[in-house]
Amino acid sequence: MDKNLRAAFAANFLGSAPAWYKIAITGFLILNPLLLLTLGPVVTGWMLIGEFIFTLAMALKCYPLQPGGLLALEAVLLGLTTPHGVYQETINNFEVILLLMFMVAGIYFMKDLLLYVFTRILLNVRSKRQLALLFCAVSAVLSAFLDALTVTAVLISVGVGFYTVFHRVASGKSPGGQDHHDNTKDDQTSEEYHADLNAFRGFLRNLIMHGVVGTALGGVCTLVGEPQNLLIATVAGWDFMTFFYKMAPITMPTLVAGLLTCYLLEVTGWFGYGLKMPDKIRQVLVEYQTSEDARRTSQERVRLVVQALTGILLAFALAGHWAPVGLIGLMVIVLLTALNGVIEEHLIGHAFEEALPFTALLVVFFAIVAVIHDQHLFSPVIDHVLALQGDMRTAVFFMANGVLSMISDNVFVATVYINEVFSSLEAGAISREEFDLLVVAINTGTNLPSVATPNGQAAFLFLLTSALAPLIRLSYGRMIWMALPYTFVLTGVGLAAVIWLL
Repeated sequence: MDKNLRAAFAANFLGSAPAWYKIAITGFLILNPLLLLTLGPVVTGWMLIGEFIFTLAMALKCYPLQPGGLLALEAVLLGLTTPHGVYQETINNFEVILLLMFMVAGIYFMKDLLLYVFTRILLNVRSKRQLALLFCAVSAVLSAFLDALTVTAVLISVGVGFYTVFHRVASGKSPGGQDHHDNTKDDQTSEEYHADLNAFRGFLRNLIMHGVVGTALGGVCTLVGEPQNLLIATVAGWDFMTFFYKMAPITMPTLVAGLLTCYLLEVTGWFGYGLKMPDKIRQVLVEYQTSEDARRTSQERVRLVVQALTGILLAFALAGHWAPVGLIGLMVIVLLTALNGVIEEHLIGHAFEEALPFTALLVVFFAIVAVIHDQHLFSPVIDHVLALQGDMRTAVFFMANGVLSMISDNVFVATVYINEVFSSLEAGAISREEFDLLVVAINTGTNLPSVATPNGQAAFLFLLTSALAPLIRLSYGRMIWMALPYTFVLTGVGLAAVIWLL
């Protein structure tokens, strides 16, 4: 190949990603066939998982869809899984895909109301400790009755809104302007704002991380909080209240422990928490809110009212389970665009810009999950745990689910375990009482320890790959570090509750 063509291809490959990153991905693609030929599919499968996690960890260097997609394509070509296997994993999680496609877009059309409400909360609650507890507790309550991904979408929308207002002021622009503005770079911001901008990033990181952990605390409590909860409840034959009561001995202590951890982190300032909003930024937000209130037209007030009424309808629809969450999101889109006069296709299209890249990434992730399934990578762990006898089996179930959920998708882990346990019940290998205890261990094990990494919790992964993450400098490593105290507390308290309270 001509030298110039080689240089052009190298420049085009993964675009502006660092050269060392391009070399690493190329090395992975060359290494995997060699591993398959020499060490077999199991070792290659585990290596593939590690490589995919690497692409997630480097999400701020290169969006994981492209390098992760190349790895997934290679896995199919090498026979580690099949197109049908990927399709089946995707179908199994179709409700999650619908949710991402439509509910996140629906939240986009409510952003004016969200910014209006949360700005008032942010400005009226002066104590950072109270504010952090509020974000964590409200996210937990909402996630118990709505859905963790929906709540995370709200947090992302609010965080981007706050950050954009101040970044525009720091760049010498109108805080409420509509022109194109790059929020990710500070080269246009005034030097006098640099320190405040960095402090504000830290402040938002704190609130968003408290909030997204809150989605895990609440999501584990009910059968609608997380996608796998509904599957678990269906297999177990539990309704909403039965599920709640069965899980309460584990979920209630961990909820209290999680909220106490939130407060202590703000008091101590450990793990990057305890950062406060600079007075200069508070003043900018106050002036922005005052200006917005003064210039708001009758038409804009009507839009806020429509968004508020639609939000109430959304809450009833989700709490009453009128339809799959994604279809409810589509209803929100139709109502808000029709009643607020958003009828141009290109304006509607903006709402889908945040969710669709992540939806594509999630399908790529399902390809990796298909490799785990087809190559039975988790089978040795599952078989060993199922072979255990006695009281410790429940505790080992909790930990085994937790460890696997840190690596893989917790929906997949829960699906595998609940089906295996149900098969044991039908075969008469375990009693109904033992089955119920193991179901509790599976649900709490897949939900609580999985906060350790973005791999296990879809809400965490959504946040990591969202437009907000680069704005507030939230990387894979920083997310793990900031989630670490919660990981130890939730896992420890959850395990103790499984041992002593079940």
